[in-house]
Parts: sequence; C-alpha cells; structure tokens
Amino acid sequence: MDKIVECVPNFSEGRNREVIDRIADAVRRTEGAKLLDVDPNVDYNRTVFTFVGTPEGVLQAALAAFAAGAEGIDMSGHKGEHPRMGAADVVPFIPVRGVSMADCVALSERFGAEIAQRFSLPVYLYEHAARSPQRRNLAEVRKGEYEGLPEKLQDPQWLPDFGHAVFNPKLGATITGARIFLIAYNANVRDPNPDKAQEIALRIRESGRVKRGPDGKILKDEAGNKIVIPGKLKAVKAMGVALEEYKISQVSINLVDYHVTPPHIAYEAVKEEAATLDAVVSGSEIVGLTPLEPLLMAGAYYCQLNHLPPPATDAELVEAGIRGLGLSDLYPFDANKKIIEYMI
Repeated sequence: MDKIVECVPNFSEGRNREVIDRIADAVRRTEGAKLLDVDPNVDYNRTVFTFVGTPEGVLQAALAAFAAGAEGIDMSGHKGEHPRMGAADVVPFIPVRGVSMADCVALSERFGAEIAQRFSLPVYLYEHAARSPQRRNLAEVRKGEYEGLPEKLQDPQWLPDFGHAVFNPKLGATITGARIFLIAYNANVRDPNPDKAQEIALRIRESGRVKRGPDGKILKDEAGNKIVIPGKLKAVKAMGVALEEYKISQVSINLVDYHVTPPHIAYEAVKEEAATLDAVVSGSEIVGLTPLEPLLMAGAYYCQLNHLPPPATDAELVEAGIRGLGLSDLYPFDANKKIIEYMI
C-alpha cells in the first residue's frame, strides 16, 4: 500500500467478549483494512482496536466498527475506571505513510458527519481536526464524561461539531479527529490503592496540578487565577487508576509525542517519584501497538545505563528495551504482535 492510515478506536466495552468480537469482525470483513490488535481491559471496561489500511478502507472499517459497537453497547449502565463519554469514546485517524495530517482530518470529518446522521448522536472533533482551541485537548472535550453530557450539551460553547445537541442515553457522544502516533503506556505500582499512583501522575504529567494550602484549599494568585504546579514531563497525560484484576494500581499514561517524552523517560520518572512515596514499580505495559523506534530508543538507553555493549541487531535492541521497561511484568510482551512495523 502506497497510502497507509491507522485508526485506533476506543470502545467502552472491555468485558463482553461477544460485543468485542463483533466489532473486531466488522473490521476484518472490510476491504482495504487490516486489524492488527484488539486490547480489552476488564477494569477500564474499555477495548482499544488498532487497524491500518488505505484511507478509504480505514474509513469504512471505522464506520463498520461503530455500527457493531452501537448495536451491543448501552452507556446507560456502563461503569469503568477509564474516563469516557460514549460507546465509541474516541476514534482517531493517524497518518502512517503517503498521507498527510490534513488527509486524516478529512477522514475524521467524513466519519463524524456520517455517524452523527446515521445514529443521531453528538460528535466532537479534537486534536488536529479541532475547530476551536478549547477542543484540541481530548481531556477538555471529555470533561464531565458521559454523566455530565446532558448538561454540557446545553452549553453554547459545547455544541457538537456534527449532530444535534440532544443527549443519546445509549450511545453518549463520540470524539474523533486526527493526531500523531500516541502510545498508551501504563506503569505498574504494586499497591491496590490508586492514591500513590495518582500522586505520581500529578507530579509527572505536563498539566501538573493546582497548588493547595495546608487546609487543602486551592491557592490563587493576585488576579484570582488558580496557581498551578507544572508537571515534570512534556507531552504527557497521566492519571492513577486501580487495576483490580492484578490487585495493583497503575499510572495510566498517554505519551502524546514519544519524540518529546519516550516510554523509558516516562518509566524512569515514575520510578523516581514512586521511590519518594515508598511505592514499588515492578514494570509497565503498552496498550495496543507501538512504533519500533521508541523500543529501540529504550534498548539503547538501558544498555548504556547498565554499561552493556550495544546489541548487534534491532531485534536484540528491542529485547533490551522490553527488559528495561519491564513490559512482560503482567503478561508476556510479544514484539511480533505489538510493534506496528512488524504487523504491517
């Protein structure tokens, strides 16, 4: 394929295997698209699907996946650890080869317009497809989540980009857009209580946290603005969550630009902050797929850190990265099934 687009829709279903399989099958049946990965999480009650293909093939696969998810997911009873606004919570289009970001913006607009019309739900555009600065950040668009959507839709500043400002109790709302490759990366904290993981997240994420006084109240400057303590890492979003399946917690991280902050830098920052809290970080995981480059970067870093000679092949460098990041902490990390270049 001369032109390759990736799509990574996040559906708010991580427990019902029948629904998950139905969404996956819808992608598999679409000409011009190839399903690379299906990554469900029971505690998050969320599944990340990854597929690639021609621009038109990926668009049609995304529409087919949405239709399958819309049939089987009912947000009115949904519970999970991960923030979410709708059944198909976020559907990003990512340029891989031979396509521009503008091409992916156009795909997201076609996707958003069609699902809004076919399924009568509000759709928001984010990242490079955003039509206003306040809608560029996913967390800002999703603020209030599903439960706050009826009120949000009454706010003139949050009228949807596609569809009507009418609450759809079954499907909620969908966020779509175009972005660079994002790595969903989680660091494992050996404590089932997520408080320490959340504290670590607040310290490392770019947005930081508001400053509070001894009484716990938020402090403000002379102009009445909240005083914010910046986080340690750029291009990083993070929060602490409980992972009941493994009786641990996680610092759940989005590396929105791994060239700015790659996984090994994030992992080392988490370990550094955890040490100050008497917390044990045992390893990490990559949700969905990753490009090859950040694992090569991690391998080179850990070889240098441990005073080891650089490996002779990329495969050996990848293995060094996997070991250094502890990516097999919860389950075996299979490079052949997790690295996008190996899958295409």
